[in-house]
Amino acid sequence: MIVACSKNDVKFEAFSAEAFAFDLGDGTAEVNATVRVKGFTQTEKDDNYKAEVAYEVDLIKPDSTVTKSVFKFVQNDEGKEPISDIALEAQFTLDSTYKSGTYTLVFNIADKNSENKIDSKVNFDLIWE
Repeated sequence: MIVACSKNDVKFEAFSAEAFAFDLGDGTAEVNATVRVKGFTQTEKDDNYKAEVAYEVDLIKPDSTVTKSVFKFVQNDEGKEPISDIALEAQFTLDSTYKSGTYTLVFNIADKNSENKIDSKVNFDLIWE
């Protein structure tokens, strides 16, 4: 297996982070978040490109306390062309013990083919109706 880097040697970075929460009406809220990454290392074999990016999401509450690993996943992408970027998505619920306020999600991201690590933060407002 050959490890391929992008032609322009793009730095491993996260961009376009978004997050929002909506009240499901039953005492829970659903949180949805996305962030895109580029500059990860890809492997190439027989014109098939593969990338593997692992991530865990931590939740910082309005009082600055942290809940670790509210979501974790390993994203595997592959294709016949080099992969330019990957969307990482997180979805989880919060119950009514979480108070209204501004929360921060921290995506802790690791490129499994290079051991490079980055993080990305995004805020969202939790509002109970």
